[in-house]
Amino acid sequence: MLLEIVQTINAYLSDYILVFLLIGVGLWFTIRTKFVQIRCFGEGMKKTFGGFTLFGEKHKSGMSSFQALATSIAAQVGTGNIVGASSAILTGGPGAIFWMWIIAFLGMSTIYAEAVLAQETRVVDKDGHVAGGPVYYIRKAFTGKFGRFLAGFFAVAIILALGFFGCMVQSNSIAETCQNAFGIPVWVMGIVIVVICIFVFMGGVNRLASVTEKMVPVMAALVIIGALIVLIIRAPYIPSVFGMIFKYAFNPSAIIGGGFGYALKVAISQGAKRGLFSNEAGMGSTPHAHALAKVKKPHDQGVVAMIGVFIDTFVVLTIIALVIISTMYTEDGLLASGVIPENISSSNLAQTAFGTVFGAEIGSAFVAICLFFFAFSTILGWNLFGKINMQYLFGKKSAIIYTILAIVFIFLGTLASNDLVWSLSDMFNQLMVIPNAIALFALTGLVVKNALNKRKDKEN
Repeated sequence: MLLEIVQTINAYLSDYILVFLLIGVGLWFTIRTKFVQIRCFGEGMKKTFGGFTLFGEKHKSGMSSFQALATSIAAQVGTGNIVGASSAILTGGPGAIFWMWIIAFLGMSTIYAEAVLAQETRVVDKDGHVAGGPVYYIRKAFTGKFGRFLAGFFAVAIILALGFFGCMVQSNSIAETCQNAFGIPVWVMGIVIVVICIFVFMGGVNRLASVTEKMVPVMAALVIIGALIVLIIRAPYIPSVFGMIFKYAFNPSAIIGGGFGYALKVAISQGAKRGLFSNEAGMGSTPHAHALAKVKKPHDQGVVAMIGVFIDTFVVLTIIALVIISTMYTEDGLLASGVIPENISSSNLAQTAFGTVFGAEIGSAFVAICLFFFAFSTILGWNLFGKINMQYLFGKKSAIIYTILAIVFIFLGTLASNDLVWSLSDMFNQLMVIPNAIALFALTGLVVKNALNKRKDKEN
């Protein structure tokens, strides 16, 4: 009964409210900032990789700009890039990837706005500790009871969505894939994950930043190298893969069935929903990391934040999608007819795709290793975001209780996960978007000031 209610709420949120909010916010800031994601893309790349190092400077509080980006990407690049891409393609066809690209392009302006506002409204306590995120810019946008309600609603939603249920889902993905690939019992993986998490959590923000700035480049390189090997072997099919993405973006009924209107709605909604869970632009999660960055002005972190969405969707997710489509949907693939075999699901589609080139065992092991890095890094980022909001609601002392509860959820996730947990995580993820988007619209002037003042500086 409860599962059906939650699934119904999710369907309406993802098919109607979420699509319009994500596209609306992205279009709004793209136009108002005069296409900041294009104008300042080069600047963002330069600020991101100009001083790139795996051994960033330690800070008493906060992070370097790259460490903040690495923490942000650690949260963004999770199961959504493997399982999410697979689910979008299976449900919405190859054309769903096109709509993921559209959402990501618009999302680059959205995340610019989030990072700028996180920097503008961050707070520093008497001990020099920095905190920031949507709850703080929501309160700036609305100073009365309405603002307190929206901020509280967002804080509760993110604690449940990411800190508890979300981390449970991530740990479950690690345990299941490692058991399937290597035969490791789920409870053993549970203990391993918990021990590593405790080590990182006990080190605070500094240790988390140190871990993510090393882990993110390594895990990105791992999946890109593995995927490029597959794509080189499947090179003759690459042109037809891009052809399918564009063709089925506007004619999805040819591959997923149903009427044209229904199929198009499915393709767009899958692209929007899975795009959100992949790059998290507009959801209000990554601003917590960007608020901690030590930069000269908010615009600097805004352009760096855009690169996070670019890396997540246009690099990592796209290359995984190309592997899946080039091996599974081309004329010699299992899904070439558009009929999905019973043994194929979103959880094993990527493993099957890589297995067509590497062999079943190696393909399964490769995806399991990638997923371990992806999901574990997401646990680290999401735990931090949840803790910041727990402290906002209940003060610093609540961090200990929150960490203990988070560890329990992480371990339980490895032992058992069910449809209700996944659906609850989806629901609260989507509910986070609403108060975040309202605040973004309300503070448009502050975002535009940062984006266009920089433009004027260049012109002068």
